[in-house]
Amino acid sequence: MAWSAWEAEGSVARMTNISLKLAETISSNGIKAVYGEPVEIDGTTIVPVAAVQYGFGAGSGGEAGEEDAPGGAGGGGVSIPFGAYVSDERGVHFRPNLITLLIVGIPFVWVAGHAWSRVIKALKK
Repeated sequence: MAWSAWEAEGSVARMTNISLKLAETISSNGIKAVYGEPVEIDGTTIVPVAAVQYGFGAGSGGEAGEEDAPGGAGGGGVSIPFGAYVSDERGVHFRPNLITLLIVGIPFVWVAGHAWSRVIKALKK
């Protein structure tokens, strides 16, 4: 009985090829993944902007060339919407996503404040 779909396919080489094909597909998206397709609404053009990160991996528990070795592969990704570039009669400007700014900003301010309090304590001694 096979441990996974990869074993049912027959070889670790196929698993490696699939991982490489996924990596090539993701890397070829590049700028298209970060900047979305422009959308025009009532004469205003909007281009969404996001931070995008992907990761993939594959492995095998057997020796090289071993057909029945257990193995597996996986991957995942995350996209964080930063905001949008807006082009209207006033020109082009960036409109940030306020929720994302708060999610990133609050921990940053806390860490910076904590670090400064330790620096001040150290200088007082």
